[in-house]
Amino acid sequence: MERLPTPPGEATGRADDFGGQAYTASATVNAQGVVTAWSEGARRLLGYESGQVVGHPATHLLADAPGESTRPDTPGRDRWSGSVAVRHHDGSRLRLRLLANRRPHGDPAGDWLLVSAVAPRPSGLQDTALAEWAFTHSPCGLAVFDTDRRLVQANAAMERAAGFTQNEMRGLRLPEIAPHRLSEEADHRIRQALETGEPQYLHPGILPTPAPGPQPSRPTSLAPVKDADGRVRAVCLAAHHPAQEAPAPQHTLLLKDAGARIGTTPDIARTAQELADAAVPPLADFTVVELLDDPRTSNETPSPVGLTLRRTAVQSILVGHPETPARAGRLTTYPPPSPVAQCLAQGHSARYTTTDPALAQWLGQDPHAAPIRETGTHALMVVPLHSGDTTLGTVLYGRHRNPQPFTPEDQWLAEQLTTRAADHIHHTRRHQRDRTTTMTLQRSLLPQTLPDQAALDIASRYLPAGGRAGVGGDWFDVIPLSGARVALVVGDVVGHGIRASATMGLLRTAVRTLADVDLPPDELLTHLDDLVIRLSTDVAVTGGATETAGGIGTTCLYAVYDPVSRRCTLARAGHPPPAVVTPDGAVYLLDVPAGPPLGLGGLPFETSETELPEGSLLALYTDGLLEPRDHDIDEALDKMFAAVARPAQTPESVCDQVLTDLLTHRPEDDIALIIARTRALDPDCVAAWDLTCDHTDVARARQLATDRLTTWNLTDSVFTTELIVSELVTNAIRYGHPPIQLRLIHEPNTLICEVTDTSNTTPHMRRARIFDEGGRGLLLVAQLARRWGTRHTPTHKTVWTEQALTAH
Repeated sequence: MERLPTPPGEATGRADDFGGQAYTASATVNAQGVVTAWSEGARRLLGYESGQVVGHPATHLLADAPGESTRPDTPGRDRWSGSVAVRHHDGSRLRLRLLANRRPHGDPAGDWLLVSAVAPRPSGLQDTALAEWAFTHSPCGLAVFDTDRRLVQANAAMERAAGFTQNEMRGLRLPEIAPHRLSEEADHRIRQALETGEPQYLHPGILPTPAPGPQPSRPTSLAPVKDADGRVRAVCLAAHHPAQEAPAPQHTLLLKDAGARIGTTPDIARTAQELADAAVPPLADFTVVELLDDPRTSNETPSPVGLTLRRTAVQSILVGHPETPARAGRLTTYPPPSPVAQCLAQGHSARYTTTDPALAQWLGQDPHAAPIRETGTHALMVVPLHSGDTTLGTVLYGRHRNPQPFTPEDQWLAEQLTTRAADHIHHTRRHQRDRTTTMTLQRSLLPQTLPDQAALDIASRYLPAGGRAGVGGDWFDVIPLSGARVALVVGDVVGHGIRASATMGLLRTAVRTLADVDLPPDELLTHLDDLVIRLSTDVAVTGGATETAGGIGTTCLYAVYDPVSRRCTLARAGHPPPAVVTPDGAVYLLDVPAGPPLGLGGLPFETSETELPEGSLLALYTDGLLEPRDHDIDEALDKMFAAVARPAQTPESVCDQVLTDLLTHRPEDDIALIIARTRALDPDCVAAWDLTCDHTDVARARQLATDRLTTWNLTDSVFTTELIVSELVTNAIRYGHPPIQLRLIHEPNTLICEVTDTSNTTPHMRRARIFDEGGRGLLLVAQLARRWGTRHTPTHKTVWTEQALTAH
């Protein structure tokens, strides 16, 4: 295998890799993505000893997050090739091209063999043009192996037989290209041909083929290639065309073969390059794929000053692509008379020869066309990239080595290949645009920063889905409540895309609104359930998809932690229960009644309450964390338990541990994760007193508050607190029922004042008229406090205020 051109800042190898003998770096990876074998060549290439890699996830070697292009484990796929950025042991970054084969039956199920050739030696062969043409266009599969039995050249027929391109196979031995017992025997015969200088003949069918179904047997021979002195310099393998195989139309076979190699990944540049690679050399000597930055519909009028396209892919039978000096990524402008501009203006493909005035004029006047003329190009074909009524760009096909002009059959084949690529590029662009819009909406609706609070030490993660389904509606939230409490919320809206994200935004806003009135968790979920039912009804009336738009089936977990009592109150609607790690290392799932998913209606939600020791760890998550395709949910739970129980300094590091241990690839469903470590308020920071219903206790309450603030060194807040305490206690005595309690809570930056009684009446602020004797108390409290409100329990109500403390 060859290394790819190196982007800025990347290395392709190490100094000791060059100038020496070629070698192969190989590794074996099991179905779980764990490295099970590490060769000496791999150690030499990346610097890791076997013990540092074997037993660890292969993703740890990647310099970038794994994407679709680095995932060979597509269902039904047994062979794969691609480029990856890896990290050397010394920290440097290398980009390598890998070739992967799933192990044949009989070996461990699901194991993959990854190989990459390092510093392949040049062949030294000096082929004439005639020999190159014969080699390239031979119906027999031809491949040349050097004296180290490594492939240096292969024609198109051999590429089709092997299932890989010449560039992908170059530098590898036959068993590394197609791991099989038959390949081992063929490799042994190549060694014999090199050592003896005598031709070798292999039995029909000795070369394995990647194509499914029965394949024709091809007699295969090995011919030593000798120089003028009679020394064996290489071996040519020839897989002969079977005599019994009925000839098929050349273009139909080429379309079937090349079309299957176009659109293998959701990457526009890769698809364009696959089109160019598929056309060269079977159809053209060089191909240029160029795209419009802004696709346009067929009825849009092209610009009269010229056509500007972005060069996306180039391929040529000549090294360095001399026909097109502009590289991929560059903008190219074509004047209106040029064949490319005319192609888009007219909306159909066209063939040209040097005798056509339009081509001759363009080649003679446009400086960008000079290299095409200088390489002897005698035939051009321009095909628009159309998908439906959308124009994406053009593809330019040219011939200079092939002496034949393009025929109508060639034009038909080019249109078929171009259409396949255009449809895939258009679908990819639309999917990327929708995904970007959804991601932007999703990110804007999720918390941008976590609020300051003293009850919990919190870290969070959100990972969008990586599959074609798109971003879903998972969300999380952290909501400070009265009395120093904090609410943690995790939810999962069914469906994907913008509709699911918008529903998620509505539900998150509703949860925050309901949390502000201090509803208990079970009541909050009941109101949320009603909201989802109304959303579903609204969508049904407008004819939408009820399940996805209305949110039926949405799950939610709502938890409230009180750092004063160290108690956690929870309720869930069809959501996975949270995990807890106690300070002594015990790990378990909290026993919270499941409750139905939101939107079903008619079923109750139940609240569970538990006391958590200070320093306990809470893990709240969506089900995407436990549903990777490479293990079941019980195994995922075991892995999560092990990850959260592992010693860690901060919740941030616990989040990283959980995601690293459970995810071996991009998740197929969204993941929201909250890790929270509980804190407890120092008992000295909380003061509570029971009061009587006697109005004389108002003065006592003020004095108690003053004494405690003096103890806390909060003398600057004494005057304000006295006024607040006086008003709240007076209201409780006048309108409430005993028993009455006053409580002060001192947080680092906040002073909380609470007055509790057993009445269910709720105080309301109003503006007093001129001659009213009352009605000004709560107005005064609202002016003095940063926030104030009321919360209810089944047995009492609490009126509370929060004051911001001045830092000393």
